[in-house]
Amino acid sequence: MEISDIKRELKAMADEIAGFGRSLDLDALNESISINESKMAEPGFWDNQAAAQKLIDENNQLKSKVDAYHDLTDQLENIQVAIELLEDEATPDPDMKAELDESFKKLQHDQQQYRLGLLLNGPYDHNNAILEIHPGAGGTESQDWGSMLLRMYTRWGEQHGFKVETLDYQAGDVAGINSVTLLISGHNAYGYLRSEKGVHRLVRISPFDSAGRRHTSFASVDVLPELDDSVNIDINPADLKVDVYRASGAGGQHVNKTSSAVRITHLLPASWWPAKPSGRSSKTGKRHWACCGQSCTNVKKRKKAKEKAALEGDQMDIGWGSQIRSYVFHPYTMVKDHRTNYETGNGQAVMDGDLDPFINAYLQYQLEKDNPR
Repeated sequence: MEISDIKRELKAMADEIAGFGRSLDLDALNESISINESKMAEPGFWDNQAAAQKLIDENNQLKSKVDAYHDLTDQLENIQVAIELLEDEATPDPDMKAELDESFKKLQHDQQQYRLGLLLNGPYDHNNAILEIHPGAGGTESQDWGSMLLRMYTRWGEQHGFKVETLDYQAGDVAGINSVTLLISGHNAYGYLRSEKGVHRLVRISPFDSAGRRHTSFASVDVLPELDDSVNIDINPADLKVDVYRASGAGGQHVNKTSSAVRITHLLPASWWPAKPSGRSSKTGKRHWACCGQSCTNVKKRKKAKEKAALEGDQMDIGWGSQIRSYVFHPYTMVKDHRTNYETGNGQAVMDGDLDPFINAYLQYQLEKDNPR
């Protein structure tokens, strides 16, 4: 880019960065950080390890917001100084100009990431993400498409410094996958990836068709937030069935006189789970509350995830007319999101994990949808 073009774009970027600072309320953020650090220095802070770790994580997030903003302002100032130095020279130094171009590209990228982060304000956006891929009908074609999506999301996660773990993997019959479940761990992972929930459509010349014909394949992507274990469990005694047992046969004077075993079965209310009660039970008196609590926790976590999924909309059939995005590689190359109308002709970059423009467009779309003018 010419220096004049960089200066013109830099002015708009500087205005936006200044807006970031005004919306942050840096004084309030720094005060909150100071209060949290005082709490962390108190004796007995680690007595409740779960609460202590939660406070540390929250404080790190606040510091990350402040540090990221200051990093943007520092980059901006350095670029402005570099432009002044280049303009003062009769013949600009090529190496300095190349360094300016790289610095400008980095600022553009970092500013986009910061902008995305400001849009992530949902109740689960900061959580890790559980991402599932399920090929549609079509056998090997759709199963191979599922593996291509797996590679795309893995690449995207790695590029953002997220940890990508495979929780479940079912290989396809000939190629690709039958299904896969990933845990993508990192700050705002769910907030970014919730835009990917839906049906993805591929159009290409099939590598599995000896006649070289064009095929259309579908795969669904489901995204849920990972919920932590801090779920408060309130067990209604009316939802518990308690059975006591006495020993039988020879065994001394206490046989058939005292209860030697207890079984508590949790009868889950219909409002929690539509299918049937959990039926979780324990015959050991010392562990029955823990077992019931774990059963309630598991179901309640599922209920929370289902509620969140409902907020994001029902999953449609994996087929024609229900796709959120189309990936076309024949007779032309284009990837288009049908919700936001954002599209690009660089399909290979998308398959290599370049999803940020689509994510940004979706978050902006959701913001405008939720806050109509």
